Amino acid sequence: MTRDAWLERDAAWSQALRLQDSQRLPRAVAAVLAHSGDSWFWALGLLIVAAAGSPPARLDALRTLAAIAGLAVVVLAIKLLIRRRRPEGEWGAIYRTTDPHSFPSGHAARAVLLAVLAAAWGSPALAVALILWAPLVALSRVAMGLHYLSDI
Repeated sequence: MTRDAWLERDAAWSQALRLQDSQRLPRAVAAVLAHSGDSWFWALGLLIVAAAGSPPARLDALRTLAAIAGLAVVVLAIKLLIRRRRPEGEWGAIYRTTDPHSFPSGHAARAVLLAVLAAAWGSPALAVALILWAPLVALSRVAMGLHYLSDI
C-alpha cells in the first residue's frame, strides 16, 4: 500500500469515528475526555501536589512533571519534523491555533505516559483508572476531529 493510499484510508477511518454535532451527549463526553489530557490541567495538579503533598508525593509529582516536559519536547520535535495538518474542523480552535500539526497527538502520548507512570509508581487503583482513561482520551481526540486515527 502506498503512503497516499494509507493516508486516505486513515482519513476515512478517522472520519467514520468522528462524532457529529447532532450527537450531543457523546460529543459532550468526548469533549470532557479530550480536554482531560490538557497539559496545563496536569501541570497545575502536579504543582499543587509538589507544593502541598507528602515528601513521597512531592517526589512523584516532580518526576511526573519532568517526564511530561520531556515528552512534550519529543512530541514537538516530531510534529515539527512531520508537519501533518490537523483534520478540517471547528471544534478545538485553541489547539488548531496554537498547534496546527496533528502527528503525534500530544494528548494521547501524555495520557499513555501518565498511565505507565501510574503503573510504575502509583497505587494499583490509580494505575487501573489511568490505563482505562488513556485510550478514551486518545479516541476522543479523533472523535472530536482534532486528530487522525494514526496520530494516536
